Amino acid sequence: MQISNPLTSAQSDRPLLEKRLWIENLVSETASLESEIAQATDVIHGLTQTPKTLSPKYLYDDRGSVLFEQICELPEYYPTRTETAILKNCASEIARLTGPCELVELGSGSSTKTRILLDAYQNLGHPLRYLPIDISGGMLEKSAYELLADYPSLHVHGLVGTYEQALAKLNPPPLPTRMIGFLGSTLGNLSPAETDQFFSQITAALQPGEYFLLGIDLQKPLHILEAAYNDAQGVTAAFNLNLLQHLNRRFDGNFNLQQFEHWAFYNQQDHRIEMHLKSRRSQTVQLRSLDLTVEFEAGETLRTEISRKFNLDQMQAYLKSKGLTTLQVWTDSHPWFAVLLSQVQTNA
Repeated sequence: MQISNPLTSAQSDRPLLEKRLWIENLVSETASLESEIAQATDVIHGLTQTPKTLSPKYLYDDRGSVLFEQICELPEYYPTRTETAILKNCASEIARLTGPCELVELGSGSSTKTRILLDAYQNLGHPLRYLPIDISGGMLEKSAYELLADYPSLHVHGLVGTYEQALAKLNPPPLPTRMIGFLGSTLGNLSPAETDQFFSQITAALQPGEYFLLGIDLQKPLHILEAAYNDAQGVTAAFNLNLLQHLNRRFDGNFNLQQFEHWAFYNQQDHRIEMHLKSRRSQTVQLRSLDLTVEFEAGETLRTEISRKFNLDQMQAYLKSKGLTTLQVWTDSHPWFAVLLSQVQTNA
């Protein structure tokens, strides 16, 4: 484990901000090598199983991240703006319910929604403590400095690593309580088994009486769901196809993007959007650094992402089964999306 508090040349004139920032890197060189080996194994397994399936994390190289930011601005893509509107309406109530609270955010990214919560706590005169968790150290550092510049009383302790690494590393909070936030409907990308594992990590990281803030996408009419993943401008298609370019670069591959097409649909039985890449013809693809040859039949697909859509009552029951009591639920007027504040049950 390495501990650092880095400054780029562009930030070297901000020593006062540095005093309120601590970035902890949980990914050692050995762990990084192990991660590379694990990802290679993961890709080989995913492309040789039937049906072919890869983790959505391969969608998010640098270009993929830019494309996803564009997706969030599309008229068809309702989740981001809907969740943001809900947070603007409920952030003050969240701050009142928790009181002074360290905010932990999983997958902090650009921390856009974090500002809504920080404003609410600041308006109540509460001290501001923020603990972002992200695998991208560069993005975490950049957003941390921007937040520190805008919130003079804010202290940031960033953790660079996976959710599992960071949740296991959490020390007792410097404030009376803690809230872990998992926003952006990211829970929907996990399978039921992965969801169970995730909540085991969450409840292990929280003490009785501490809080969990969750954003979930709700079940809704088919045409709204499918339009959100098949936008008219083709940005989602470009985002999906970019996964193949990412594999080409990472593993010396020769995927021809022109020979695949984006395919997204709603699986009504499993209540989830499925995003696939469909082979336009029979073809052979090589990933040379993995010594892997992959055969695709015409029409065969590679599943790149799932996005589960939830029933609100069922989710509250599920949280309760994991030791989390729902304190409050906020939705939009449709309702298309929900934000839930829950609390770890106490023995009392």
